[in-house]
Amino acid sequence: MKTIVNLFAIFFLVSCGGKPNSTVQTTASHTNVKQKVSVSIKGSDTVLPLAQMEAEEYLKEHQEAEITVTGGGSGVGITSLKDGTTDIAMSSRALKAEEKIDYKKKGIVSKKVIIANDALAVIVNSGNKVDKLTREQLEKIFTGDITNWKKVGGADMKIVVYARESSSGTYDFFKEHVMDKKNYATSVLNMPATGAIVESVAKTKGAIGYVGLAYETKEVKPIAVSYNQGKTYVIPSIMAAQEGTYPIARPLYFYYDNSKESKVKPFVDYILSEKGQQIVNAVGYVPLKK
Repeated sequence: MKTIVNLFAIFFLVSCGGKPNSTVQTTASHTNVKQKVSVSIKGSDTVLPLAQMEAEEYLKEHQEAEITVTGGGSGVGITSLKDGTTDIAMSSRALKAEEKIDYKKKGIVSKKVIIANDALAVIVNSGNKVDKLTREQLEKIFTGDITNWKKVGGADMKIVVYARESSSGTYDFFKEHVMDKKNYATSVLNMPATGAIVESVAKTKGAIGYVGLAYETKEVKPIAVSYNQGKTYVIPSIMAAQEGTYPIARPLYFYYDNSKESKVKPFVDYILSEKGQQIVNAVGYVPLKK
């Protein structure tokens, strides 16, 4: 399910009548009419909640601006930037080689900005007694080599695996960094949005999935992960990601065409500012180190 949120600067007073106008800002002289700066942002569902909150706070201070934030996945955002249907592509992964080539063919000089970091939480149903897994066990679960929880210390119960769809940057990141680039099992249920994974895992006793840390809720249980074959396990958290002890962490990106830098840079700079990074922390992501 695609999440669409339009966050608009609301009132622009026209001096002659005091009526709100959503298109222009008119000064008392009636001659200096300034068009609103409209910025569209599209892509990663992981980045979506952060971009929404940042836009909402930014518009409180910049009523001359209009920002539209739309999800759909990293691949959707990256393609939309190529097609010219968005100003900023949100992504939870870096550009692929073929995407860089496509941009070059289109004459797009892409600029990459890391706006925050994220810890990717592996979640299970709250009734599952399993509370830790090694990377190797996760790999076997998501590739279909392990299909019952009793194989990893749980109940005799079928494992129901949820993942993001292939257009998601999180799908690619998990495949590369957790599954050692092996293919997902054909039995994996691919979900169109991160929220759908949380909802499905919460309702399904044998379920497992992965979500950005900001999507974690009390209805599901995050598990500790080991990347040293079970010697140490770390639970996902902002602190663990900042300290570098939680192994499934990644940067979150904005991509935009350099030709539009003057248009998008004020908002990008806001996110990178101290206030913007406080919002990063408040929403549940990992602020950039200063």
